[in-house]
Amino acid sequence: MAEWIGAAEAAQRLGIKPASLYSYVSRGVLTPRRGADGRASMFDAAEIEGLARRGRPRRVPGRAELVIESELTEISDDRLRFRGHDATALATSRSFEEVASLLWTGSFEDAACGPWQATSEAIAAGTAAQAALPPDTYPLERLQVIVPAVAATDRLRLHLDRPAVIAAASCLIAAMVDCLPAAGRRPAAPGGGSIANRLAPKLCHDPPPAGLVGALRAALVLAADHELAASTLAARVAASVRADPYAVVGTGLGAMSGALHGGASLGAEVLLASALGPGDAPRVVGELLRRGERIPGLGHFVYQAGDPRAILLLDLIRRAAPGSGRLAVAEAVLAEARRRALPAPNIEFALAVLAAVAGMIPGAGEAVFAIARTAGWLAHALEEYARATPIRPRGVYTGRAAIT
Repeated sequence: MAEWIGAAEAAQRLGIKPASLYSYVSRGVLTPRRGADGRASMFDAAEIEGLARRGRPRRVPGRAELVIESELTEISDDRLRFRGHDATALATSRSFEEVASLLWTGSFEDAACGPWQATSEAIAAGTAAQAALPPDTYPLERLQVIVPAVAATDRLRLHLDRPAVIAAASCLIAAMVDCLPAAGRRPAAPGGGSIANRLAPKLCHDPPPAGLVGALRAALVLAADHELAASTLAARVAASVRADPYAVVGTGLGAMSGALHGGASLGAEVLLASALGPGDAPRVVGELLRRGERIPGLGHFVYQAGDPRAILLLDLIRRAAPGSGRLAVAEAVLAEARRRALPAPNIEFALAVLAAVAGMIPGAGEAVFAIARTAGWLAHALEEYARATPIRPRGVYTGRAAIT
């Protein structure tokens, strides 16, 4: 005969809060029954015991969610992991190239030997294409032009075997960086060195201190992937119908430019730039709230206790430039946000702070995000190429009935 226990005891046996217990009920993980009083929920002790043995269930999809199995990235318990490795630990111990290799191959070494290089033909095509744009064009918009120009030089881009895609991936990321114009007066030498070291002079007016270059490297690692974010889902859909790697990245770039995705860092850059000093933060935040606008770069629907990527990146910036005036402005904005009980900062806000403190050009945060996330988009593309099944969601028609 089944043993039935109350909600408090069920939660205690599972080691969770009562609220989490009822979230399991709403997701269909547990099936309660009414107690003798007709109100209190009772739970099958055997079912609770089995769930405790299996461990906490992975998040069950909501009605509007598309579920795709992946071995790449896990977000659980407010932590981000790439193939089981904590992303914040990787950001302080591994290069961006090594983490990209981990995502593509499962190994830190397979695609990280030597500097990544694009062909001279690819560099020439990408550089010429973006050079035709107006001088004040944001770097993300330049990347959206560079990628298809580089693609046109790769006559084997539709060769989708894993080794070929991985080779194209490292060359494409190198080209995205090396084809950007230098931000300062002194042109940056293309090729050679890490992606972070080559990207810094493309975005910074003056050479930043080593600590901030280290923060840039960490930012690339932290932004490399984030499960099925909107741009990643778009990239996977493209890859599922055998779009080439360059088209996959182009698709991702288009989706991430939205203000509710990677483009949020540009809004945060504008917010920080509009404050003349720390004392100006209450006015800047207050004006946005009075207009009914969201504070860009605050809050994240996945993380309940704060975005761990932002926490680490902001800490690295504080260590690298403790006396920075722009950092003081950012801290004042965050203090004002806390005073008003606004959400904690996310990675886009931290990228905007990095851009401000390092003296980067406008839109630099978007560029860092895009170049980093290219590694993730292509890792997801590799999974879709191996799966060889188109992603084809079905719509639910809500229009007028058929006319006879």
